[in-house]
Amino acid sequence: MGTADKMRNVAEKALGKAKETAGRATGDRTIESEGRGKQIKSDLKQAAEKVKDAGKH
Repeated sequence: MGTADKMRNVAEKALGKAKETAGRATGDRTIESEGRGKQIKSDLKQAAEKVKDAGKH
């Protein structure tokens, strides 16, 4: 997995967590859901990168 991709996925997950927390704190369910969605998207990208890496070995 490329270091840049890994860092980008970690940053996206952190942003999603922050957005989820902000949505929960303000009672904005839309923002909270968007944050959860970003985290899931990041996890899926991370998994895809691991599969690609496993295929290279």
